[in-house]
Amino acid sequence: MTRAKAIIGALVGLHALILLAGFASPYDPTTQTRTMPFAPPARVHVFDADGRFHVTPFVYALVSDASGAIYSEDTSARFPVRLLTHGAPYTLFPGVTSDIHFFGVDAPGRIALFGTDGYGRDVFSRVLYGARVSVTAGLLATLCALLVGTALGTLAGFCDGIVDRIVMRAADVFMAVPWLYLLFAVRAALPLHLDTRAAFLMLVAVLGIVGWARPSRLVRGIVLSAKERAYVQAAEGFGAPPLYILRRHVVPQTYGVILTQAGLLIPQFILAEVTLSFLGLGVGEPEASLGSMLGTLQQYHVLASYWWMFAPAVALVTVATAYHALTSLGHEHARLVAS
Repeated sequence: MTRAKAIIGALVGLHALILLAGFASPYDPTTQTRTMPFAPPARVHVFDADGRFHVTPFVYALVSDASGAIYSEDTSARFPVRLLTHGAPYTLFPGVTSDIHFFGVDAPGRIALFGTDGYGRDVFSRVLYGARVSVTAGLLATLCALLVGTALGTLAGFCDGIVDRIVMRAADVFMAVPWLYLLFAVRAALPLHLDTRAAFLMLVAVLGIVGWARPSRLVRGIVLSAKERAYVQAAEGFGAPPLYILRRHVVPQTYGVILTQAGLLIPQFILAEVTLSFLGLGVGEPEASLGSMLGTLQQYHVLASYWWMFAPAVALVTVATAYHALTSLGHEHARLVAS
């Protein structure tokens, strides 16, 4: 139980950070500072150049050499890190805007925790906003796939006969189609330059439609097994209506499978969105996306010289690891139900 709480707490905290990207990030992800391309991550100090301790952490101003490639700290310009500061406005929730950021420094100072990219945009802010796009796409697509898969799998397992055969043959067709190539084909059939919102909704819809087949087959198997249990047959003998039997005795036994499939599908669909954006077919510039950010690593000089540009990959691995831990909870729940 303690492990389950820790995993769920970590996931909740991770998603809260992503959901509140505007509040947690110090800058707008599209704001460019052309005078600071590929600036290294800021170093937060509590001791100044003379060795004096400061209770409030601070950063020094960064200055570049004549080539603009090598940065150094200007110890004469110190900028304290402040909490709950005013900055660029952002949308907290639909219809709710704010300009309060969790942390920041006064202008002209900058606190780029993960450095900046080639346009001087704050990488930390872009990672949070990009993770929100990618994770939201994965969550919504998984929700669509699981809703359709659970409904059809339950229907097929409970009704048997021709309904079962039709649903399972349809599932076979969808499982035989390489869904990633289908996604490429659908995207190729659409205009090259799609509105960001249209591209996002297209990704969610195609992933959700293609991904229902495997959950439906697994749910069907659980339902077929549950129908043979003694207490289910006893409920049928006492005249319990089918909807009651489904809601009370059958569907709860599928929760472990659904949880496991969610843990598998969410990172898979997140990776699909990242792949398309990486190839320039998903959410594109100037909007932040983990895939479009990783796309800059296709340039050799970025790959070889600016290690902080791997931050989106670290974020992607962190999210995938958290959901992998969630699948283990699903397996444990399934074993408990089976026992």
